[in-house]
Amino acid sequence: MKLYFKSLSLHLKSEMEYRLSFIFSFLSQIIVFFSYYFVILAMFTRFDNIKGFTMYEVLLCFSIIQFGFAFNEVFARGIDKFDDLIIQGNFDRLLLRPKNILLQVLCSNSDYIKVSRIIQALVIMVIALIKLNIKITLIKFITLVLMLISSIAIFFSIFVLAASYCFITIQGLEVRNVFTDGGKHMAQYPIGVFNKGFLYFFTFIIPYGFVNYYPLLYFIGKKSNILYAFSPLIVLIYLIPCILIFNLGVKKYSSTGS
Repeated sequence: MKLYFKSLSLHLKSEMEYRLSFIFSFLSQIIVFFSYYFVILAMFTRFDNIKGFTMYEVLLCFSIIQFGFAFNEVFARGIDKFDDLIIQGNFDRLLLRPKNILLQVLCSNSDYIKVSRIIQALVIMVIALIKLNIKITLIKFITLVLMLISSIAIFFSIFVLAASYCFITIQGLEVRNVFTDGGKHMAQYPIGVFNKGFLYFFTFIIPYGFVNYYPLLYFIGKKSNILYAFSPLIVLIYLIPCILIFNLGVKKYSSTGS
């Protein structure tokens, strides 16, 4: 991990070489993020709730999913841009180094501009928690932490799967955005507000539901089953086959001839 933190330091120094550009880009990300936030506020000026979920319950859901996505954009950008390594032939060089391949891919890129989104997501989460006035017990605190961790894990899993497809397709498939950006926009609302087809798909195929729907039901008091509280652990299990698929792709990789 020392190598990873060293790479983060180097990427930060690189981005700060153009400080004015960094500042403007940082501020632009704040504006973009709040555009998502204001869409939810505007919607609740017309409706008191969405299938039983109030505005601050939706905002809590929104903040958790946005936190996980932004965290991966900052600290796992190398996985998200994995197709660039393949196309440019740089992945071949990584294979020659005596370090874990996935770790090296993580070290290859980062995007500190998106730190603004992490901060904003946490601020909105705190506001939502205050407004909801939920009594935070030890179990509910653990549930909230697990939701944040699983939010990071679900997007990391999808990024790793998308990277695995690049061993076959070379270039990253645009369809991956359906499950990353598209999934982010959909999962920022409680999955239960959609029809059963969406609910089942994003529970059993891509487990967004275990990030901020089933545990959310326990956290806000709509369900009392303790299993709902620990359901985010399923997302951590989902991460295992994703990494195994990536490692299988590495073994089958035979260079692009760049």
